Amino acid sequence: MYGKQDVSASLSELLPNESETFGKRHPRENERTAATGTERTATIRIQNLRLRTFIGFNPEEREKQQDVVINIQIEYSINPLALADSVDDALNYKTITKRIIAHVEQGRFLLLEKLVGDVLEICSAPNDVTRAEVTIDKPHALRFADSVSLTLVAEK
Repeated sequence: MYGKQDVSASLSELLPNESETFGKRHPRENERTAATGTERTATIRIQNLRLRTFIGFNPEEREKQQDVVINIQIEYSINPLALADSVDDALNYKTITKRIIAHVEQGRFLLLEKLVGDVLEICSAPNDVTRAEVTIDKPHALRFADSVSLTLVAEK
């Protein structure tokens, strides 16, 4: 059954720990940025990620998974080495997306606010991220509307 569940513990397991190189800056990056005089900001957009999860507090919502549509925008300070095609110095959006999928599909949420907040936290976790925006749509939540959505933004 639905019951209370410690979702925050499972969320912390999905976030990168200090030993991961996820978005880690190259030791000479500051030298290179200083030499060129510019720091570049990049934006990754993940559009219409369609997943299923338990969301809502009505009895029928707690028994059957529902569709959610996730749109994400992540702004980050791009490592100059990534611009030179260094894979290890790029922000790994595939890893971020896998963490989101695991959290959403395995979780149970009473409120859209909680779900959006959790996804935003996953998106904001890498060190290089300066801003993240997450919008999640819950299609067919209202009888005469295509969907209900909520957007949250985090800036570092």
